[in-house]
Amino acid sequence: MNRYPIWKFVLIGTVIIIGLLYTIPNFFGESPAVQISPAKTSLKLDESLLEKVESTLKLANIPFDGLFMDASGVKVRFATTDTQLLAKDKLVANLGKDYTVALNLVPQTPGWLQSIGAKPMYLGLDLRGGVHFLLQVDMKAALDKAAESTVGDFRMSLRKEKINYYGIERQGQVVVVKFESEAEATRARNLLAKDFSDLTYKISGSDKDISLTASMSVMAQKRIQEFALKQNLQTLHNRINELGVAEPIVQQQGLDRIVVQLPGVQDTAKAKEILGRTATLEIRMVDEEKSDMATLQKAQNGQVPFGDELFSDREGRPVLVKKSVVLTGDRITDAGPGVNGQNGASVVNVTLDGRGAGIFKNVTRENVGKRMAILLIEKGSTEVITAPVINEEIGGGRVQISGMANAQEATDISLLLRAGALAAPMEIIEERTVGPSMGEENIKRGVHSTLWGFAAIAVMMMVYYLVFGGVSVMALGVNLLLLVAILSMLQATLTLPGLAAIALALGMAIDANVLINERIREELRNGNTPQASIHAGYDRAFDTILDSNVTTLIAGLALFMFGTGPIKGFAVVHVLGIMTSMFSAVLVSRALVNLLYGYRRKIEKLQIG
Repeated sequence: MNRYPIWKFVLIGTVIIIGLLYTIPNFFGESPAVQISPAKTSLKLDESLLEKVESTLKLANIPFDGLFMDASGVKVRFATTDTQLLAKDKLVANLGKDYTVALNLVPQTPGWLQSIGAKPMYLGLDLRGGVHFLLQVDMKAALDKAAESTVGDFRMSLRKEKINYYGIERQGQVVVVKFESEAEATRARNLLAKDFSDLTYKISGSDKDISLTASMSVMAQKRIQEFALKQNLQTLHNRINELGVAEPIVQQQGLDRIVVQLPGVQDTAKAKEILGRTATLEIRMVDEEKSDMATLQKAQNGQVPFGDELFSDREGRPVLVKKSVVLTGDRITDAGPGVNGQNGASVVNVTLDGRGAGIFKNVTRENVGKRMAILLIEKGSTEVITAPVINEEIGGGRVQISGMANAQEATDISLLLRAGALAAPMEIIEERTVGPSMGEENIKRGVHSTLWGFAAIAVMMMVYYLVFGGVSVMALGVNLLLLVAILSMLQATLTLPGLAAIALALGMAIDANVLINERIREELRNGNTPQASIHAGYDRAFDTILDSNVTTLIAGLALFMFGTGPIKGFAVVHVLGIMTSMFSAVLVSRALVNLLYGYRRKIEKLQIG
């Protein structure tokens, strides 16, 4: 009656052993490490890099605890943070600017556990420390940028079809093209409406002053804004990958905001510098006809010529550039720091995609002898980093940008350009740093609250239900073990709400054992034999346990589906806790009771209080 077949005991034993194996990695902790990854896509991870890193550290007499290579790069583990920082400086100096060297934390899990995929849970920002950013995306700038890009596209299309026009400009988010005849305007409208169907066109004016205005529809504006947000999200992901952060959180908040959380980042200053910088690159032509001293002086006094913008180069000299953008950073496929072979100055080597290479080739061919300005737009300010004279046609899609202040700036700008251009500028409107000591304190408090809660439940159950209370406590321990093991298997990110959900799961899990124990007591009071009472207690309590857990599970799934951030994290642990509690409260506790009483033919009394 109260005997389990051998296969059930084997199943339960196997589950518990697996749970132990996947829970253990969480107790080994983490050690400071340095991660080395290629700064250029042309460089690959291979054994030679591993050997180079190892020889660099050995020559510098820097001790390390482990050296290995994975998909994200070469990682070196150290005993202390002082050794870690020393190693980083030495590797940066020796490897040069072709590689990104980032501080990181790696688990100390033994290799034999890692070989079976046993890894610790990731800890969230509130438990591990790190950096939190809330960024606001400038949607108006995204629309302005799209309109400016449309100006260049219109110009190319009209020239290709040899349609005569005498002016084209952007007025806010509307593009206006000037014609001398209505026939040419109509011809242009038919052509542009075919190539750019998401714009609304209108012809106005008379005589030789005909205007064709193109404005974005509401749907087109919405699509551009959504694209800007998605591209910025992807760009931030790429930049974070360069920093070597494990389990970062980059997610949309509302219609125009992005939340970035970088748990475990030690080099917080570098993280702020890279993510906080919203650099984009633009290539425009210098207006040579209006670059005389008198015009530049007037422009500095606020009288900027029509169709031009005034910026300063790195030496503070004024430069008049045309509003029309030749190329933007979204045409860049690769970028890396380098050194000019002639003067040894730091440069950025840029590779353009097919369309960008074609545009650049045509522009340089048509403007030999003229100056081309390369603008760096960052945090709302624009700077001319270089404005060289075009000596000849440049093909092949490879461009060298000079004017870098030093090698570090060349590296940082290369990283920003390689990670992808931002579709719209962003501003950090909230910034929060959580120190490692605060994270450790949160972990300590969370673990203590869980352990004290477990101890209080254990004492109450054993006092009130005696031996059956002890069985319930052992089942509750298995429940906690399995819950941590599943979270580790899923490589879930544990946060403070997750710790709260674990404590709640323990409290809810014991309810099932209370129902079973009370049902057994009731059967004994009704005069049933001890063996029959155990059997009936488990069988008749199961329906109630199932109903209560299903209703709670529905609430947890609703939290997961409609919640965000901490609420979703709480819901994940809560749902998993319900499932593990069903297994432990019914199967595990029944197996333990069967071991104690199942093979005894005659039982005088059950120790159930």
